[in-house]
Amino acid sequence: MKRDSLGILFFLKKNQLLKNGEAPVSMRITVNGQREEVRTKKSINPDHWSQAKECSRARDRKSLDLNEYIESARIRVSQLFNEMEQAGKIITAETLIRRFFGKDDENRKTLLGVFREHNEQCRQLIGIDYELITIRRYDCCARYLGELIQKKYGQDDLLLKEVNGEFVRNFEFFMKTSKHCQQNTA
Repeated sequence: MKRDSLGILFFLKKNQLLKNGEAPVSMRITVNGQREEVRTKKSINPDHWSQAKECSRARDRKSLDLNEYIESARIRVSQLFNEMEQAGKIITAETLIRRFFGKDDENRKTLLGVFREHNEQCRQLIGIDYELITIRRYDCCARYLGELIQKKYGQDDLLLKEVNGEFVRNFEFFMKTSKHCQQNTA
């Protein structure tokens, strides 16, 4: 079995200087010859940058923080690469970058998406485990959740990792005040 190769490079975009005169620091990840570049949301004075060492030469606080960020980013990308390789997953530069920034599809499940999936599975069990009225109530609850998310958060859906106790209390309050549900229904 062929082993995947990984390359991590940090560099400045000197031709795209920011208004403050600093250059944005970019990260290039190369996996099996395919590369992807992404800005790190960090910047530095181009005179302080050492491309040979891929870090800042200066000793001020901002430069030290940048160097620390670069080192931790290298370690994190390498860890993600090793985890994916051990799990037997297909590794691309794009998937590594998405995982590094927490935007991988495994963490992208949404509340309403999971709720709709649940309702569809229950719909297939009508007459076996569920009655049609129960599924209608589930659909109504999903619709109310959508209304709350739209009204309170201004979004179409929420990531599951964003759901917390405060959200649950807000939904209960919404059900009691806007939909006039009693305690047991809410």
